[in-house]
Amino acid sequence: MRLATILMKGVFALVVAMNFVANPVLAQTDPAKVAGPNACGECHKNETVVWKGTKHFSTFKNLPRNEKARAIADKMGVKRIKADSLCVNCHFTVQTKGTRTRAVAGISCESCHSEGAAWIKQHSEYSGKKKATESVAEVKARWAKAESMGMIRPANVYELAKNCYSCHVVPQEKLVNVGGHPAGSKFDLVAWSQGEIRHNLWHNDGKENLPGSANRLRIMHVVGLAVELETALRSVGNATERKAYAVYMARRAAAARAKLTAIAKILSSVPELAEIAKIGNSAGLKLNNGKELNAAADKVATVTKKLAAKYDGSTFGAVDASLPSADKYMGKPAR
Repeated sequence: MRLATILMKGVFALVVAMNFVANPVLAQTDPAKVAGPNACGECHKNETVVWKGTKHFSTFKNLPRNEKARAIADKMGVKRIKADSLCVNCHFTVQTKGTRTRAVAGISCESCHSEGAAWIKQHSEYSGKKKATESVAEVKARWAKAESMGMIRPANVYELAKNCYSCHVVPQEKLVNVGGHPAGSKFDLVAWSQGEIRHNLWHNDGKENLPGSANRLRIMHVVGLAVELETALRSVGNATERKAYAVYMARRAAAARAKLTAIAKILSSVPELAEIAKIGNSAGLKLNNGKELNAAADKVATVTKKLAAKYDGSTFGAVDASLPSADKYMGKPAR
């Protein structure tokens, strides 16, 4: 490989890494630790079928050809959408092999469950046995070790939600104010996770791709709103200009804390919700208030993690009326 090419690949990897450090709102992914969707698809064949029917998959080919995306890229001085950290951080899966770092897929498995090179074997080897002969204790230990190595399992609702919101609420002020990129999706954790991208197949032997249980949807709804508040608070805190980005994020934060305040009253037996609402309402949604807003976001995160670990949704029935109905889910899964 020519020296110039090697240097360019190295610069690309460095820029990706630096971009993540500079954006605390954004979920972090290390390209050198990415196994790639093919490694996951060896076992998760049914989930891969679902993924290939989603925009998360098709963005790999479609986004660089999209006129709106190209217009945004031009305004931002981006020549290659698949090779600029401003785009790849959210729209692609980036992997390093040897001296080469490149986008290998759209939004894929590791975008949600974290880069898997470290834990992919650990989570799938059944403690060196066959699935049917692995003891309950061994299963528990296997999953615990996989999580300690970085795996984000579906049970970890907080971390999953963080990954979703880190991109669906755009973490780049300049990208919005200068590039004209939408500031965020009208994202709802339940509606979006139970629609097109739903892949609840592993525990059903691939037979049925059912929506989450009532308890699961309740806890997702509550945690999702808390993560939305956390993310929006950080975004306002990091904004530097009173332009489209700051205004949108302030409105999003205000809406999130209003919803949480209402839910805290409905679920009055859950003190963590009242605490989150109080924290959210304590910080002023204004420019040059980053220290206070980020501190509030940190506190919201701490309490939300405790809430997610403590409750399973079984006592959250009062929020059912607030959950999006099935006809509001974002698309239908491929199977």
